[in-house]
Amino acid sequence: MNHKPLPIGVDNFEKLITRGYYFVDKTKFIQELLDKKGDVNLFTRPRRFGKTLNLSMLQYFFEDARDDNGIRQDNSYLFEGLDIMETGEAYVSHMGQYPVINLSLKGGKQPDYELAYAMLKRQIANEYKRHLFILNEDMLEADRDRYCNIMTEKADRDSYIDALQFLSRCLEQYYGKKAIILIDEYDVPLENAYMCGFYSEMTAFIRSLFESALKTNSSLEFAVITGCLRISKESIFTGMNNLKIISILNNQYDEYFGFTDKEVKKICEDYRMPQKFDVFKEWYNGYLFGNANVYNPWSVIQLIDDLCENENQYPKAYWANTSSNSIVRKLIEMADEDTKMEIEELIEGKSIEKPVHEDITYDEIYKTMDNLWNFMFFTGYFRKTGERFDDRTKQIYVELIIPNEEVRYIFRTKILGWFDEKVRARDRSGLFEALVNLDAQAVEEEMVELLLETISFNDAYESFYHGFLAGILSGMKGYIVKSNREGGSGRSDLFVKPVTRRKPAYVLEFKVTDKFNRLGETADKALQQIEDRRYAKELEDDGYETVYRYGIAFCGKDCLVKLAGNA
Repeated sequence: MNHKPLPIGVDNFEKLITRGYYFVDKTKFIQELLDKKGDVNLFTRPRRFGKTLNLSMLQYFFEDARDDNGIRQDNSYLFEGLDIMETGEAYVSHMGQYPVINLSLKGGKQPDYELAYAMLKRQIANEYKRHLFILNEDMLEADRDRYCNIMTEKADRDSYIDALQFLSRCLEQYYGKKAIILIDEYDVPLENAYMCGFYSEMTAFIRSLFESALKTNSSLEFAVITGCLRISKESIFTGMNNLKIISILNNQYDEYFGFTDKEVKKICEDYRMPQKFDVFKEWYNGYLFGNANVYNPWSVIQLIDDLCENENQYPKAYWANTSSNSIVRKLIEMADEDTKMEIEELIEGKSIEKPVHEDITYDEIYKTMDNLWNFMFFTGYFRKTGERFDDRTKQIYVELIIPNEEVRYIFRTKILGWFDEKVRARDRSGLFEALVNLDAQAVEEEMVELLLETISFNDAYESFYHGFLAGILSGMKGYIVKSNREGGSGRSDLFVKPVTRRKPAYVLEFKVTDKFNRLGETADKALQQIEDRRYAKELEDDGYETVYRYGIAFCGKDCLVKLAGNA
């Protein structure tokens, strides 16, 4: 089939349009931005929801672009046939009328402050180079040396603190118009700096850069900033009364980040796979931004691309590896019993209720579990299904669920995997000794302690317990753990066999019950199944003269272990 190429990883608007990529029209974002007349607008959305592409779109629409000689370039052709061109002269008249500064801070993700600062300095220098033509005018002669020093990264540190304010002043002198400032991924260097231990230095630099450019800048027309998390004004945006924050809780601009139902249906139709729409809805829908129900655009495009190659392609969790999971992993490390229970309930499709804390800083994220839940909510792991205001605490509470199968898959694999790692890091020598010493009660006690460290969920108990047993028994020195091997007339759950056949081997069979008072009879059934189906036969045929049988019954975080001797 001859379709437009899909813009996987393409976040430059000009490249997307001129090379004929498929484009979901979000240009009415420009209209709303002009209508609202916000001075400094901060948009917080999860990663891979189109923030960078939207900023690029704004640049190509508003910028009075010039070539290296200062000759004006007409970018209006990029918007031909798009929605913004139908909004009327009041909006279209703004096209190509302003100097624009477009700066991404994602380069500030570095292992130490010196490297992070150097990369941010380089990003600023590159934006100066993009506007080098303005030095051709004599009106900027007095600022030439400072401009060139910043552009060649030779300026002292103080020069970079207000480098955006200085550049916007130079642009205003040249154009005779105030500048639009676009800042992408503003919180990436802050999150990274906290994780790497230089948060205070990075915060001080970003605060100074923003304060001069956005708070006290007479050369500013307006600014648009994007990031994942709303950082408190006290941390970065000190005293900025002109800051308008648009988070996923706001109704304004709600359809411009992510795809709507209508847009995903149109994509499916355009690529001749309307029958696949329900798959997209199940896996990538479910985010609520303001009043708009939206899909993860990154994952939608990835699956469409895969389906074009193979119409039988199964959906995947494409979003899982697109950003750092370090803070989410901290949730697992800090999880108490209540938190584990809440994670289990979420995976089962239930909801949890949490207070909303929008104004936090990265150094506050780990102070409380509520802050961590908030981080996960604002970065795309949950959907809000309801909210209430508590008159007593004067606090807004939101009801949260996992939005779709993609995120549920992330919980089931990555988050469960991290819990498994945590369990395996524990000393399991007591369990190993109890198993070989035929101490069923000690095996039971050790397993209960380990179960309390992990999580489980009702719709996957069989597979969960099988993985749990295989995991905690791995690493037994001198023993091999085999899973689901063919026995005499069926499939046993686990074999634990010594490398030498002079020692006993073990067959483990487990069963699950939802009644605590049935643990005993359930363990008996497990033992009986070992005998009835002759699970030990393979081990006996392999030369193991002594084979012990363990019947294990699970009920939630409880278990009961029974032992039978060699047959």
